[in-house]
Amino acid sequence: MTPTVAAAAPAGDLRAGFPAPPSSGLDLFGPLTLNYYALCIVVGIIAAILLSSRLWKSRGGSVDNVMDATLWAVLLGIVGGRLYHVFSSPDAYFGPNFNGEGDLTLIPQVWLGGLGIWGAIVLGAVGIWIACRRYGIKFAGFADAIVPGVLLGQAIGRWGNWFNQELYGAPTNLPWGLEVDAEHRVPQVQHLSESTLFHPTFLYESLWSLAGVVLLVLLHKKFRFKQGLVTWTYVAYYTLGRFWIESLRIDELDKSTQWISLFGQEWRLNMWAALFTFVLAAVMLVVLFLRRPSTAEAVAEELEVYRAGHGTRTVGSAQDIDPDVDEDAPEDSDRDSAEDADHDAEESTVADQSPDDETSVGPDAGTPDEDAAAQEDGASDETAGSAGEDPSETADERR
Repeated sequence: MTPTVAAAAPAGDLRAGFPAPPSSGLDLFGPLTLNYYALCIVVGIIAAILLSSRLWKSRGGSVDNVMDATLWAVLLGIVGGRLYHVFSSPDAYFGPNFNGEGDLTLIPQVWLGGLGIWGAIVLGAVGIWIACRRYGIKFAGFADAIVPGVLLGQAIGRWGNWFNQELYGAPTNLPWGLEVDAEHRVPQVQHLSESTLFHPTFLYESLWSLAGVVLLVLLHKKFRFKQGLVTWTYVAYYTLGRFWIESLRIDELDKSTQWISLFGQEWRLNMWAALFTFVLAAVMLVVLFLRRPSTAEAVAEELEVYRAGHGTRTVGSAQDIDPDVDEDAPEDSDRDSAEDADHDAEESTVADQSPDDETSVGPDAGTPDEDAAAQEDGASDETAGSAGEDPSETADERR
């Protein structure tokens, strides 16, 4: 699985490949510099907030929930991502084999690059959990609305690797191969021709993530009553793509901390992390699909979640969760009461009927039309009687 670094793309027009960035930042004034890597991270965070807010509001939540969760997730995510990178690639910070020849002052310089996604996801999730605790929101339901935005932020943030000319793959002859300046090439490819192109793994991951955003948004709309489904789909989808992308990378090939041998396979640390995380996500998805709560339970659970979210829109009925629910329709208890009342009325009518009532019982009972006519005649007689006429008079006498 180890990528080859011996083959080089044939010499040719450098412009045929994906170009190297013009610079890694912009000098503003004095010592201030706008670092493009940091800019990509910020733009990714903003995009994540916008998409997550829209999805959460579609479930009756509040933008304040998303803003609070983002603050916690970003702060803890940066810490977690940096810690993972430092301890998984320690040579620059602690020296080879921790011999003390590294530079510890590089650790807080995040803008130079180096955020491990695994650490960022773990501590970022802790940040979201803290926000959920503050608002009384169930973590699974809130996470389902957040992860599509997280993946969108990752897709944008990956372009920071291009500006820093890092995390590229093995040499390739593909027309979209990436140009890498000589000063940014890892030692094992320094001997290759200047025209050598490399797999733009940052681009692969960015495109993979964008396709995943579309998938997650569709799932968020379709599976409204399976909390956690979108979240675990995100984990499975991302780790699946990350596994094969990691297999193309050649950075830090000479560092023992990046390679682990298990089950007769020697893979990069990130590949093993992706594999084990994918298996966990797949198991959780199976569990979610096997668990089939009733619609009534799902609606009740959704109402509980979003009432606790202190949203801008009051969630007071099942129609707020499912537009197909008719709010004007009577509740089950109302329908039961109405049916009981109709049943009692029918029993009362039967009880009031006389056994000699020929209009309702007996073989001589008339047709429905005849019964109706008789009732009308009876009503006419009563009306006449009430007007002062002698009830004993015949019809001819009245005429």
